[in-house]
Amino acid sequence: MKKLLIASTALVATAGMASADITISGHAAAGIHAGLDHGASADGTYSNAGIDFAMSGATDNGITFSASISADAGVEIDQGDFNLDGKDLGHMGLGAVAMTGAFGTLTFDNGGIENLYSDSLTNADVSYATTVGDVSLTVAHNAADGAVDANSVSAGYTASGMAFTLTAGEATGGTSAKLAVAYALNDTVSISAKTDNPATGETVQTIGATTTLNGVSVSIESANNSTWDVDLGYTAGGFTFAYGTDEADAWAATATTSLGGGASFAAGINYDDEMYAGVSFSF
Repeated sequence: MKKLLIASTALVATAGMASADITISGHAAAGIHAGLDHGASADGTYSNAGIDFAMSGATDNGITFSASISADAGVEIDQGDFNLDGKDLGHMGLGAVAMTGAFGTLTFDNGGIENLYSDSLTNADVSYATTVGDVSLTVAHNAADGAVDANSVSAGYTASGMAFTLTAGEATGGTSAKLAVAYALNDTVSISAKTDNPATGETVQTIGATTTLNGVSVSIESANNSTWDVDLGYTAGGFTFAYGTDEADAWAATATTSLGGGASFAAGINYDDEMYAGVSFSF
């Protein structure tokens, strides 16, 4: 049983369906932190572990389906946002349940589907994704009664090296929408532009450029509301370093390196004297 829980395992069965698979994997992490936000700044240590069950299968007529269940326990941190998530009680959690066929993909995840226009709006409960000709289309819906931001939609189209993405969502005051265009000049340089028209507030236009060469990446973005971002990155031999800053000097620096055998080390520090350092494992 111990070996089953700490090693990725696949079970295959047939019962009125073409195939079914259950994969079990585990993860753990531990380290130190200082100044992370959690209602108030917090210093201390963190350690956590979890088990993930991923299930997938296919019917005889070609419809594939998937579901997931996870259980986590311990104290967790959010390295991306420098937040202390706090203690997880170890309860089982249900992930998305999805079905895919010639009709597209239908996904159910109560409150777990990010709003397609903005992650600051309410998450959706169900989404549908399909392709119509050369256009990819996704619709998300929040089934809660009276939800102001119940619906959001995203459409994408690529032609001659240019990728167009249109997203829109219901919001207080009407409908918000934004259009983004990205173009790869060559294998190392790409440029982008977008316009964001929220239901309330000013319209914002943004331009940006990204280049990557010999493991070094540089990304620059500037908008007409006097905001800008600069991100630098370096990757080599299992080591990754990233640094970013903006018009408010809200900088952050992070580094990760592989230790082999499914283990890695990560550390980060930012402008607000928040920091973390620790190891993580996958089983």
